[in-house]
Order: sequence, then C-alpha cells, then structure tokens
Amino acid sequence: MEELLKSWILGIVQGLTEFLPISSTGHLVLFRKWFGLQEAGLFLDTMLHFGTFVAVLAVFWDDVIRLIKKPWSRLGLLILTGTIPTAFIGLTFEDFFEDISRTGETIGVEFLATGLILWFADNLKKSRGKDLDSISFKDAIFIGTLQGAAILPAISRSGLTIAGSLWRGIKREDAAKFSFLLSLPAILGGVILQGQKLFEEQTVSIGLPSLLVGTFAAAVAGYIAVRWMLKILREGSLKIFAVYVWILGIIIIGLQMTSNW
Repeated sequence: MEELLKSWILGIVQGLTEFLPISSTGHLVLFRKWFGLQEAGLFLDTMLHFGTFVAVLAVFWDDVIRLIKKPWSRLGLLILTGTIPTAFIGLTFEDFFEDISRTGETIGVEFLATGLILWFADNLKKSRGKDLDSISFKDAIFIGTLQGAAILPAISRSGLTIAGSLWRGIKREDAAKFSFLLSLPAILGGVILQGQKLFEEQTVSIGLPSLLVGTFAAAVAGYIAVRWMLKILREGSLKIFAVYVWILGIIIIGLQMTSNW
C-alpha cells in the first residue's frame, strides 16, 4: 500500500511538472530521494513519462491525427526539424546528463536558472505575433535546441521551449501548443531508449500495480496541466512559477550547504 501511494504521488508530480514550467525531472529527483525509491528510478520514470505522453495525445488528439495522416505537412516538418537538435543533444550527452541527474547536486542552481528564464520570458507580452502557420524552420531549430538543453534535471523543458517560442515572437498560446506538440517525439524517444535499457538489464524493482497506478496518475495530472498551461498563457503570468522555483532552489542550496541534502 505504501508503494502504491508513493507511485500515485510521483505520477501526479510527473504529470503536473512535465507541462507546468517547473521541471519534472528535478521534482522526480527530489521526491524519489525523499521516498527512497532511487532503485526503481529508471523503470518508474519510463512509465511516468509514458503517462504524460498519453496526456498530450488526449489534449491534441485532432492535431496528432492530422499529423499522422499528413506527416509531411508544414507543421509535421517543423516538429521534425525541432526534434533533430533535441535528439542530437540527448544522444550525444546522455551519459553525462544521467550522472548529473543521479546525484542531483546541481538542481538547486538549475531551479534558479529556470526561474530567471520564466521571469524574463513573461515580460514578452506581445499582442501580435506569429501563429502556428507562421513559425519558421529557424524558429523550430532554435526551440528544438532549447528543448535538448533542458535535459539538465531541473531546467524545465516546457519552460525553456515556451520561453524560446516567445523570444522568437510566437503568440503565447501558440507557443504553448507548439511546445507540447514538440514534446511528443522527445517523450516517446525517451521512453523507447529507457525501455531498451530496461530490456537489456532485465531488472525491475517495483511492482506492476504501483507502475500502473503511477502511469494513470501521470496521464490524468498531465492532461490537467496541459489544459491549465494553455489557459495561463492566454490569460495569466509565468512569474508565479518563477517565484516558486526560486524558493525551491534556495531551499535546496541551503540544505546542500548545511550537509542536510
């Protein structure tokens, strides 16, 4: 029962923080550390990320169907273009970033950096800007490169790609939509790579019911988070998230400095 509860909580954390700009990986590092589930990390992370993949599919189902029917449409090519730098960075520096994620030594500073990115991006409130049909391939490469850079554990993927989209003059709601659609191949690719490692290692240290509960929780929470972010980009501000990750980063750095980490 305790393992089920922890998996449920981790699923909610993953679903919310994958799409709210506060870093899912950074939060999973924290919660797995507190819950003592480090040994279940890879397999659990794989299933939780699969849950968030399902969440994006559910929200943007019509867009995904159109992309499947016309994969060489302009939007499809833009997503492919943005995925290339993401994949290059992820595959090239995979081992390096895995070591950083495992120790969690830098996540305090990374949370602070995420806050700065969100704060400055939120000031870019242009009433006019590019919509999805006006995004250029240069925009896609730039945003995809930022998505690859967000492989650092406490640098928010959604935060960085939305900020990058705003910097490129894309309308706020379209920036969020492009960010979430661009996340689909990135999340699916990560799930496939992690699944391959699990198959090779053939080690699972967490029960199937806990995995299913965590995956379901991640999917539901992710669906809610995507809907919420679309509304926030239309009507609200990113600065509340910046303040949150600043506070979290300061607390973590304080714990590290006092040897309570």
